[in-house]
Amino acid sequence: MATIAMNGAPLVDMPRARSESMSGTLPVVDAEYFDALYGETDDPWRMRTRWYEVRKRALVEAVLPRVHFGRVFEPGCGNGLLTERLAPRCDVLLAIDLHPRAVASARDRLSAYPHVTITEAALPAGWPAGVFDLIVLSELGYYFGADDWRGLAHRCAASLADDGVVLACHWRHDFDARRGSTYAVHQTLHDAGGLHLQCTVDEPDMLLQVWSRACVTVAQREGLA
Repeated sequence: MATIAMNGAPLVDMPRARSESMSGTLPVVDAEYFDALYGETDDPWRMRTRWYEVRKRALVEAVLPRVHFGRVFEPGCGNGLLTERLAPRCDVLLAIDLHPRAVASARDRLSAYPHVTITEAALPAGWPAGVFDLIVLSELGYYFGADDWRGLAHRCAASLADDGVVLACHWRHDFDARRGSTYAVHQTLHDAGGLHLQCTVDEPDMLLQVWSRACVTVAQREGLA
């Protein structure tokens, strides 16, 4: 059963997976894992055709608390399918991915958007300077060990504008490259400091949550409440 909670609801108390410890002793991200995935295709997760992925992108768009954002950062953009949905809703979009095949595909897909810049880079070194109005973390956090992800979560919070928004969306099921559970990934973001939980979409397959720097609801922003 799916659960949707809005405006400050607590984090869901999900069962902890066997990888919950999020050991920080491994390399930051296993680049060989992505080399194998992208070895024969630029769409290893079939994001173009799987309804799960198409629906997830629609949910991401729907839960964003504003129609338009100024400056947006999307690390781990993959082949740019979500980037393409974000592009019309912002003034500037910076997206990065560590794999050259993914970056090439994303650049080709976003070529019609001059305000979008896609760079080959890996976190944490590739985190760009400046302040963002929206940071989108989609299927990213569980590839990092606990210490690395905690550092990135704090970097994320520190990079937000006064009215900035963080969106995180992660697969709930286990897989070989996972270093931490989805619950741990989102709890670390929640604990980074100064962020207010605005929305939770809790499903057996995924967890999607939105935090904001300012504790303002969509209705309050439009003068309805």
